[in-house]
Amino acid sequence: MKKTRNKAEKPPKEHLGFVGGLQELWKHKLLYLMTLPTIIWVLIFCYYPMYGVLIAFKDFSYKKGIWGSPWVGLKNFEFLFHYKGVARIFTNTIFLNVLFIASGTILSILLALVFVEIKNKVYNKVVQTIAIFPHFVSWTVVAMFMSGIIGGSGVLTKAIVNNGGTDPAFYTTPGWWPLILVLLKIWQGAGYGTIVYVAAITGFDQEMYEAARVDGATRLQQITRITLPLLKTTAIMLTIMSVGKIFNGDFGMIYALVGDNASLYPSTDVIDTFVYRALRQLNNLGMSTATSFFQSIVGLVLVFTTNFITKKVEPDAAIF
Repeated sequence: MKKTRNKAEKPPKEHLGFVGGLQELWKHKLLYLMTLPTIIWVLIFCYYPMYGVLIAFKDFSYKKGIWGSPWVGLKNFEFLFHYKGVARIFTNTIFLNVLFIASGTILSILLALVFVEIKNKVYNKVVQTIAIFPHFVSWTVVAMFMSGIIGGSGVLTKAIVNNGGTDPAFYTTPGWWPLILVLLKIWQGAGYGTIVYVAAITGFDQEMYEAARVDGATRLQQITRITLPLLKTTAIMLTIMSVGKIFNGDFGMIYALVGDNASLYPSTDVIDTFVYRALRQLNNLGMSTATSFFQSIVGLVLVFTTNFITKKVEPDAAIF
């Protein structure tokens, strides 16, 4: 007589093996074929360039190539840490990125809530398009407009001076630029950042909102008691991914707006602009590659650390 088991048996794990894997691949060949362009793009532009990391450990010569250049170990990394302004560029990079991540996340969530609340579909699409459009505007174009607004003869500067104020001297006073960069970053990215949040909100179970309305909950209470708690997981996951780039300055934005204006370096000089200047002035690709490699390693460590902490506090929000 067979003994009955109190606990339900777990179904055995399916091991496809090589032949089973080929059968699975052939069975869903069209779905896998759709991913082929993305796989090729990732391999060419994300994995193949990793071969160039070797330059960070070599005295690179264009004539000798990567393999022919002599090894120098960690000598290229000394260039970064022996630079007298390294504390400044590290501080600026982290400080600006923290401001960008915090302000961008908060504004994107607020805009997403506003978009969801707009019931008129035509008006909703128009507003979303206007909010997302700045994401596709080149920073070079933005820099030209900013020069006409806050430059020495800009509209805002003239308005302040003509009304009895002191010339703010935006392009020679570094204290203004953290605020200017954050405002421009919000203008450029907050609307685009709402896409994921709007998609998440529209996917929530509408029965919860109906039950809340039956119980007499106001729209504000539905947002604070249902939408925001459910949106927390998405916000944390996106923040974890953003933390991986916290050691990477937005070179395109900062260099287009500031350029080689040394008077603004105390608040705008980040690792990426420093690497670019070093590459131009010293023409040493090994030192520049070492700095970029260091950024990647720090970003990887931060992602794993943040994900580990998240897994302990909010397991559902962890990426892996």
